[in-house]
Amino acid sequence: MRLDKFLKISRIIKRRSVAKEVADKGRIQINGKLAKSSSTVKIGDVLTIQFGNKTMEIKVSELHESTKKEDAANMYEIIAENRNE
Repeated sequence: MRLDKFLKISRIIKRRSVAKEVADKGRIQINGKLAKSSSTVKIGDVLTIQFGNKTMEIKVSELHESTKKEDAANMYEIIAENRNE
């Protein structure tokens, strides 16, 4: 599944266009490597995402083509969440 689509469906980022923009600015890594919006996400991958002054590290646990709001949180597991000062 494409990175931007995963971020939208899992509701980590609300809009796919915003997810694409964040990825293309070099703020997302998959397994320690810089990722583009078209990068492929697989189960078990670790994503590191920079949101302004916050960095999130998540592990992909499920992939779905679409989800309900309550099921979206099951698609990933938060490993770490840090504030950048």
